[in-house]
Amino acid sequence: MDINGKVAVVTGGASGIGQAVSRRIAAAGGKVVVFDLNEEAGQAMVAELGADNCVFANVNVVDEASAKAGIDAAVAAFGTIHVNVNCAGIGNAAKTLGRDGPFPMDVWSKVIAVNLTGTFNVLRLCAEVMAKNDPVTDDGSRGAIINTASVAAYEGQMGQAAYSASKGGIVGMTLPIARDLSNVGIRVNTIVPGLINTPLFNGLTPEFVESLSQSVLYPKRLGRPEEIAQLAAAIIDNDYINGECIRMDGGIRMQPR
Repeated sequence: MDINGKVAVVTGGASGIGQAVSRRIAAAGGKVVVFDLNEEAGQAMVAELGADNCVFANVNVVDEASAKAGIDAAVAAFGTIHVNVNCAGIGNAAKTLGRDGPFPMDVWSKVIAVNLTGTFNVLRLCAEVMAKNDPVTDDGSRGAIINTASVAAYEGQMGQAAYSASKGGIVGMTLPIARDLSNVGIRVNTIVPGLINTPLFNGLTPEFVESLSQSVLYPKRLGRPEEIAQLAAAIIDNDYINGECIRMDGGIRMQPR
């Protein structure tokens, strides 16, 4: 599917990986609908990419009504949706049994809600719109969905039970959803990033960042959001990539802690 002229909903699209994806799609001639809770950052993306190419919707991905309103705003602005890239997510750290007792259930529920349920909430609503598109390729392609997991889905570290479960759920649902949507020409894939240099790393010392970089097989550095965006663009472009979970992590295998 050629990105040029297509409409993409990007959750978490005003920062980090989502921001890089938004920029990459716009640079390729696509229209971008940024879903984010940060109004200031979202409007900054509209100013950067241009109101003809980008609109912002203040969307809480967990809330069905909020997500539906965002979908409606996308269709109102650009007529339809061809691509959905889900980058919105949060993390936390708590041991199953720690000094203060068992893992707090409210913390567990929030991470699962945002990362897993929020991803599914948005993609199902985007799929509903995509299914109404006229095919844009000879193979009958109507849409492409890309989710974002984490290497923690496979190698979660101590304290990552909730985060790993949420990202493992994204990996686990990729193929079933691809199968569900195959009859309407919608592909579903998941990118599985390793250590990516997003704003989450801003509070860390240079020494700690360097130690993390040395744990990567090659190249020994943190990944760049632009590299994830490049992969997302390649997945959109290549109609034979479907039902896949693609690691992009420099060969890292996470240690227990």
